[in-house]
Amino acid sequence: MQSVVVTNLWKKFGKTPAVKGISFAAERGEILGLLGPNGAGKTTTIHMLLGLTSHDEGSISILGLDMPKNRYEVLQRVNFASAYVSLPGNLTIDESLYVYAKLYNVENPKHRAREVLAELEVDLPGRSLIGTLSAGQKTRLNICKALLNRPEVLFLDEPTASLDPDIAMKVREILKKLRKNYGTTIIYTSHYMQEVEELCDRAIFLARGSIVATGTPTEIRERSKLKSLDEVFVTIARDGELRDSNDKEER
Repeated sequence: MQSVVVTNLWKKFGKTPAVKGISFAAERGEILGLLGPNGAGKTTTIHMLLGLTSHDEGSISILGLDMPKNRYEVLQRVNFASAYVSLPGNLTIDESLYVYAKLYNVENPKHRAREVLAELEVDLPGRSLIGTLSAGQKTRLNICKALLNRPEVLFLDEPTASLDPDIAMKVREILKKLRKNYGTTIIYTSHYMQEVEELCDRAIFLARGSIVATGTPTEIRERSKLKSLDEVFVTIARDGELRDSNDKEER
């Protein structure tokens, strides 16, 4: 079953195309990496999938529902976290998670909030103001928020940025557990290619708004005949494309 289906998706800002007719699908329980250099179109794509930004052409289906036509129903069943989006700094940890749990109609919201805090090892007093937390603590709290409603589809925009290696590893373990235990589909952006190789079933590389490579991390490396996914990333960032090794040999 396909949890997310994107068909011929376009987005322009003014006359400048940010996303150029991309198509892809994510299966139930798949961890799909959406990768590429800054400005490639990753965040714009995620914002369109969440209905935060309207698309100009194409279609989006999430859990069999049209987005943005059924945005309310979709958003009850998905969630999102980004290292670059902060929770309200004037609320305490308990207040913030309680508010978001209520928005998602989570049963026993206070209990569920303590569960996700324990999972991510956020060992802080619930009365702590979010504005006083470190960058890493805020990132973990943001991921806690994203897990409150046990989402069927989880969108993560560089979720381990600013986390130390130990907590980043813990986050990856939790994501694997979500996929295994609940069949959660995860669409994941990251600049850490070792993390992508460990976590992602498949990867899609974007450059200048277009898809330039797709497949498992191993398949992408083997087709390009590059030694690592880091080299793949650097090549795409510099050249805006990734030529198949067969094409190179024909030339």
